Amino acid sequence: MLRLSKTQIDRLGDRLRKGDITEADLRLLDDYRRSFGEAYELVVGAIRSELGLEPTGRPAKSTTSISEKLNRESIRLSQIQDIAGCRLVVPDILEQSRVIGLLAGLFTNTTTVDRREKPSHGYRAVHVIVRIEEKLVEVQVRSSLQHVWAELSEKLSDLVDPRIKYGGGDEWFVRFLQNTSNMILGLESGELQWIDRKKRVSLLLAKHGSDPERREKLLALQRRVQDIEKEETELRNELFQMLRHSLDTLPREEGGSDAISD
Repeated sequence: MLRLSKTQIDRLGDRLRKGDITEADLRLLDDYRRSFGEAYELVVGAIRSELGLEPTGRPAKSTTSISEKLNRESIRLSQIQDIAGCRLVVPDILEQSRVIGLLAGLFTNTTTVDRREKPSHGYRAVHVIVRIEEKLVEVQVRSSLQHVWAELSEKLSDLVDPRIKYGGGDEWFVRFLQNTSNMILGLESGELQWIDRKKRVSLLLAKHGSDPERREKLLALQRRVQDIEKEETELRNELFQMLRHSLDTLPREEGGSDAISD
């Protein structure tokens, strides 16, 4: 396998962007893609053995996806962070934050891209970019809500219009995805707030629990927090089921996009 310099890689990317490629260029690109395999296996192996988690992914982004990304974004080929990538789907935003911390502790050289509050066309997730020598491997960490939304966005892009994934195409679908993405943000932000409030009430009970009057008020507040948390959980489950149903009722299509989102 040839070892390409950064300049050679970026010149290859320029030719891909222009569509001015030869058979030799395609072989070079294939060599470059496959050069991420070892780093990918190291990252996935470490996640499995050290964290006991099971990522899904792919060791090399497809040639078509690479070309599309170069044309869509002002980026050089050597700067693409998800040539190799894997994904972890966790139940909720609290577990998501925990896993992100574990990944940062597992690998010595990481960069975190948090798209939860500042999404990309409605897409919310956290990407942990792991550098193994000169190779980047992207680890996507999604909550179950973020994941089902992303799957639906991908499927609509495959079946209806590729522009939907990037905020274009049919206005109804774009508005639907944006609205449900905003709902996810509200529910998951609320989840963190109620967790924080439960901790604060518990601390106050530990501090003032010996005072019968204050204890009764704090217990009433604790019950109210628990009731609201239950309501939020029910809304969260309803939204998940609605998105899951929307996804499951769409026809299947062979092929489609890469398993790991851009």
